[in-house]
Amino acid sequence: MNFIAWIIIACEIGFWVAIVAGLVTRYIFNNKRLGLFFLALTPVIDLLLLIVTANDLYNGAIATQVHAIAAIYLGVSVAFGKSMIRWADERFLYYVKRQGPKPARKYGLAHVKHSMKGSLQHVLAFLIGGAFLLIMIYLIDDTSKTEALSNMLQLWALILVIDLLISASYFIWPRHEKK
Repeated sequence: MNFIAWIIIACEIGFWVAIVAGLVTRYIFNNKRLGLFFLALTPVIDLLLLIVTANDLYNGAIATQVHAIAAIYLGVSVAFGKSMIRWADERFLYYVKRQGPKPARKYGLAHVKHSMKGSLQHVLAFLIGGAFLLIMIYLIDDTSKTEALSNMLQLWALILVIDLLISASYFIWPRHEKK
């Protein structure tokens, strides 16, 4: 595994460590300001990944799928970051602090809306990550060095279309509560 792959793994671990540290600090130690600081570290982690990836490519590395995954990670982190923190926050409150309502599964129209919101976040992630991929392709300006980036962008576009079709299918076949 190359250096960029390890950085992506470290950033993903760092993302969740920052979230857990923020939640523990906020709810266990009742220090909301320090908890917010830890939660605010998540975009800093994304920025670090962007800098390391750009530097690697600037120094002549041939773009690989790992570089493409770094761009995807950035897009997903920006688009889904706030909702992932909210998701973790709700579960931490309920399962650790034993406060608040139990996170409930959504059914019917509520599930459709939730799924479509997730798909629209995926579109935003694609626009952000795709922009990074296109910028890398443009700046490198050598198709032999950016083929992996182009291929990953095409694969991600296909996955996005499938995600949108699945979400749209819930309008026709909504999720029903099991009896």
